[in-house]
Amino acid sequence: MHGLGNDFIIVMDEGEKLKELARYARQLCDRRFGIGADGLVFCSRGPGGYQMRIFNSDGSEAEMCGNAIRCVAHYLYSRHLVIGDLLISTKAGVKKITPVGPGSYQVNMGEPIWNSALIPVNCERNECLQQTINVEGTDYIIHAVSMGNPHCILFVSGTSRPDCVTTLGPLIENHPMFPQKTNVEFVKVESEHKLLVDVWERGAGRTLACGTGACASAVVAIRLGLCTSPVTVQLPGGQLVIEWAGEGPVFMTGPAVEVMTGKISREYRQSISSGVY
Repeated sequence: MHGLGNDFIIVMDEGEKLKELARYARQLCDRRFGIGADGLVFCSRGPGGYQMRIFNSDGSEAEMCGNAIRCVAHYLYSRHLVIGDLLISTKAGVKKITPVGPGSYQVNMGEPIWNSALIPVNCERNECLQQTINVEGTDYIIHAVSMGNPHCILFVSGTSRPDCVTTLGPLIENHPMFPQKTNVEFVKVESEHKLLVDVWERGAGRTLACGTGACASAVVAIRLGLCTSPVTVQLPGGQLVIEWAGEGPVFMTGPAVEVMTGKISREYRQSISSGVY
């Protein structure tokens, strides 16, 4: 399944039976020797709804993923496993999803976290806005926020934005300023209600879209007075609409698409479990 080209393997009701979930993620997400995806999502029934765990293609576990949660919602709604609003528990808390059209969902993403210690980011100030970071001898102005997972926002020109992603992205992701690493968004303000965003995702690299990254970019732009809600975030894979009143929760609306279903062969599962892969 994918949300704007940010693709995921959704596994239902199997996560508790499997060991070495990080290994499964690395191998199933491999685009040559596995199925191929940006991430692997384990979904199961939980108290009062469903719960999901998200693993990036490098095997690291993410707290939250806006595109993945819409994919899980689409899986459940399209199979009539849920009616009305849906609650999904993540490592970043319980999120409420509301269907708003065929294959389109609005997610209550919760409130943005500005406190430096909670993001976390090594910053002397309580909030890490308009902060200087030095990367290989060059200073950049960044803005840090958490949407349940850490994000670093850089506002750049239209011509330099795509070129920065694969060069500067991994350097900031692994910068000592971010003790748990970080997602990195390169943002151009197109208008009062539109942003152009390219993403370097922690644990996955360059992706076509990032839901939490779109939210992070929008709330920083609104906070700095560069945009007004609602904000359409144009990512390489498509558009998300982000709404934020300047306080309270952030709402993200966007699509999810199911591409295929299938079964992993017993032989391949055994090779993963045994480490033969």
